[in-house]
Amino acid sequence: MGGVKLDAPFYTEAELDALYETDPVAALRISREQLRLKRQLEAAGAGAEGPVPTEADVRAAIDEARRILQRDGGDLEFVSLEAGVLRVRMTGACAGCPRGPLDLKHVVERLVRARLPAIRKVESGF
Repeated sequence: MGGVKLDAPFYTEAELDALYETDPVAALRISREQLRLKRQLEAAGAGAEGPVPTEADVRAAIDEARRILQRDGGDLEFVSLEAGVLRVRMTGACAGCPRGPLDLKHVVERLVRARLPAIRKVESGF
């Protein structure tokens, strides 16, 4: 996890609230540091649930989403999987469709993340 600081203490909300009463500047600084560290850990995949999916697992989940999109003339292609971010290409009727971003979020991402919790995000890649 190069560059991720793992030795910072994590304070609970109650502890931060108590610290805020005596030293609001320190509480704000710690809160920001914890948020930054949390984002680094998520980006590094440390917050991912479950095992890292294989490309075959991802393609199987994408095939389920494809069947849904194909009902309306659309389609979906696998582009890449890096650090928990899946990139797909919307094709067919989905390419250029105003509903494409909604279908990507509410159909593809929901289905893929339900099957593979380690996938943090699904993006459209060209």
